[in-house]
Amino acid sequence: MAISSSLPRLLRRTPSSLPLRWRLRMFLAGERSRPFTTCEGSRPSIVHKRSLDILHDPWFNKGTAFSMTERDRLDLRGLLPPNVMTPQQQIDRFMVDLKRLELNASDGPSDTNALAKWRILNRLHDRNETMYYKVLIENIKEYAPIVYTPTVGRVCQNYSGLFRRPRGMYFSAADHGEMMSMVYNWPAEQVDMIVVTDGSRILGLGDLGVQGIGIAIGKLDLYVAAAGINPQRVLPVMIDVGTNNENLLQDPLYLGLQEHRLDGEKYLSVIDEFMEAVFTRWPHVIVQFEDFQSKWAFKLLQRYRSTYRMFNDDVQSSAIPLSNTPIHCRTREQLSIFLVDFYFRFYALQHPCFMFNVSHLFDFILSSLIHLTLYSGTAGVAIAGLLGAVRAQGRPMIDFPKLKIVVAGAGSAGIGVLNAARKTMARMLGNNEFAFEGARSQFWVVDAMGLLTEGRMNIDPEALPFARKLKESERHGLHEGARLAEVVTKVKPDVLLGLSAVGGLFSKEVLEALKDSSSTRPAIFAMSNPTQNAECTPEEAFSTVGDHIVFASGSPFHDVNLGNGKIGHCNQGNNMYLFPGIGLGTLLSGARVISDGMLQAAAQCLASYMKEEEVLNGIIYPSISSIRDITKEVAAAVVREAVAEDLAEGYRDMDPQELQKLTQEETVAYVKKNMWEPHYPTLVYKRE
Repeated sequence: MAISSSLPRLLRRTPSSLPLRWRLRMFLAGERSRPFTTCEGSRPSIVHKRSLDILHDPWFNKGTAFSMTERDRLDLRGLLPPNVMTPQQQIDRFMVDLKRLELNASDGPSDTNALAKWRILNRLHDRNETMYYKVLIENIKEYAPIVYTPTVGRVCQNYSGLFRRPRGMYFSAADHGEMMSMVYNWPAEQVDMIVVTDGSRILGLGDLGVQGIGIAIGKLDLYVAAAGINPQRVLPVMIDVGTNNENLLQDPLYLGLQEHRLDGEKYLSVIDEFMEAVFTRWPHVIVQFEDFQSKWAFKLLQRYRSTYRMFNDDVQSSAIPLSNTPIHCRTREQLSIFLVDFYFRFYALQHPCFMFNVSHLFDFILSSLIHLTLYSGTAGVAIAGLLGAVRAQGRPMIDFPKLKIVVAGAGSAGIGVLNAARKTMARMLGNNEFAFEGARSQFWVVDAMGLLTEGRMNIDPEALPFARKLKESERHGLHEGARLAEVVTKVKPDVLLGLSAVGGLFSKEVLEALKDSSSTRPAIFAMSNPTQNAECTPEEAFSTVGDHIVFASGSPFHDVNLGNGKIGHCNQGNNMYLFPGIGLGTLLSGARVISDGMLQAAAQCLASYMKEEEVLNGIIYPSISSIRDITKEVAAAVVREAVAEDLAEGYRDMDPQELQKLTQEETVAYVKKNMWEPHYPTLVYKRE
């Protein structure tokens, strides 16, 4: 009687993935469950699977690395070759296979070598997640461009054809009213990080609709590899509100809604419902908005940032007001007094032979003030690069507001960088309305219709502050709609900044015009992604303008051999230097919102990472190979800023009071301790 009444409950409670014979055997043996535990972060996870089911689960599959004890207890004996291999042996075998296949795995001439690598890595991800991330972490410099920019752009363009195994979640306009229940279909009980896109502006490739999910997947791969976010606690999301890409609307194989994009209140209602649903199930999740068209990027940021833990590193600037600084200085004068005092205390204590130098003091104060005006994400990386370019020119930092910058592109990323640079200049010039207005005159913005001036009709409100006054333009011999080459010729800029998503825009004519720059070391920033959208290549820049330039790009390029032992350094200004650390620091601090100060702390940390001798040699960004160490430092800076602003609410067993007691070194150690490492968990423990 007991058996007949208990059996239905058992069959409902035990995992459906177990064969019926196993669930019956467990019941008859008196075992309601035989839990095998593995470490998920610092919490145990229950493994109910056996046999082929566990081999087909990428979270728990170890392949040939299962121990003999695990093979016996998990019914794997006979299903694997008899030799138990170490994880390193597995990786060595995979790398040999990858090097052999990467030139031969393409599906025809349109499938590039990089896309072939992506296919092979994706198959590994499907079958063995731990090994996938171990390969990615140990070879991050080589494979970051494969799983993220620039290859991810090609992946998104072809995603409908590449789709094999579902990854992430899809919320569409057709799901209106159902999202609250849909969010519970995701199997993870806890999600720490969501990257969401609507596919409207993927990199510089435009509207790719539902295929934009590839950018969310790629970005979360870097959150795992660079920041150590647990891969079982991340979720890529696509919000499909249609597409205006006519090719996709006519493609019978397209996976998304084949209708034009929603707009206005209908669009907002879909995003509102999604945000309410995910934060209802996972109240502490962090949501990063990615590659939304500028029309919505700024509006959505302002709509949600004070309510939810979310950010958009493409457009979000982070100038921190002095009233929020942890040293509690309310005016520029008070801050300067504090810095003078700190200067004498620090140097007198650290340098026994210290001798006062007015110039040294001035540079110290100015550098400190600059560090209070940095930014995050795309803008943060760009500003860090621009400041690095000033340093590389051997000029004093006070010259930064004097830079003449020609900007090609006025999309969401371009406007974000412009706002960041303008605020930085204004703060250095006195941080008042006059300084803010004066800083505007340092920028010359050229978009698809040419030079942007106040004479243009229907200017985008976000770009309007950077429209040149007609009289200013005329004084330089320029007019509304002037071509880029003409603007460069007349302005003679110190910096040519590309955020246009137009490959080859910096033509030979444009680069030749830059040779007459008023700077002794002009800087060229070809920041558009993916690679084919870069405004120019480093070879074109160095060969045309000269070997004295500073060059940076959004996509990775090889350094250029200039001959005579000289190297033209190609700096990659990728936002992956910042966003993983921002996400990890927010998670580990338990901050209820992501403040401007936290973003500023991240950018400040990156700016101080480069050594002076490296900058003078033209190296303004660190190597991608050190990304995990950079992220650790950035995350620690974010944690400390969250604590200083009284935003931290703690994480797991670390409450805000304990976070506050941590020194800088202890905060870094705390971050490192909580970074996930790709080690195979022990599923079965052998009794000694």
